[in-house]
Amino acid sequence: MRRLVVFDMDGVLVDSERIANRIFHAELAEHGVPLTLEQATRRYVGRSMASAIADIEKSFGIVLPPDFAETERAKVLAAYEGELQAVEGVPELLEGLALPFCLASSSDPPRIRRSLELCGLLPHFDGRCFSAAQVANGKPAPDLFLFAATTMGFAPADCVVIEDTLAGLSAAKAAGMKAYAYAGAGHTDRGELAATGAVVIDRMAELATVLRAD
Repeated sequence: MRRLVVFDMDGVLVDSERIANRIFHAELAEHGVPLTLEQATRRYVGRSMASAIADIEKSFGIVLPPDFAETERAKVLAAYEGELQAVEGVPELLEGLALPFCLASSSDPPRIRRSLELCGLLPHFDGRCFSAAQVANGKPAPDLFLFAATTMGFAPADCVVIEDTLAGLSAAKAAGMKAYAYAGAGHTDRGELAATGAVVIDRMAELATVLRAD
């Protein structure tokens, strides 16, 4: 069977979560959101900025400024310039992957493109990048994965998703897609990832073997 591999980006292809979470938490603290870094990471990792802002304003009664997302994005991209790297094993995996693949990320299109550029991965995904900004509802809703599958010409049942967050794994399940959970990013407990029913991998180098055996 010909299958489509749908990669999340942050924490799966590029080691960005630790950078983005740090800056996101600092921005929240500046606006009086009473969460620790660990709490903010656990609550919002993998979610779109729009859904995170909506939850913050509803849960804490804090109205964030209209330019919050833009300011946070600029600070994250500035930090990426000096810090961002590809996840270990990803370049080699993509070079040898025989299956068709694409990217479906909660990040906005400019962040996706710059992240891939900095890590030398853009040639693998140029023209096959999908963002939560293109759909009505971000992860954990299935909209993004379904949009990617439809655009790429695949039925949901013929897609496998590579994710590192509970929100992303929930989205994959809701979309009717098999999911693999990458635990190497370290920001989500391995046991929690396994409890979703996803196949858990600890190194991206394992993925090609796992996909061939599927």
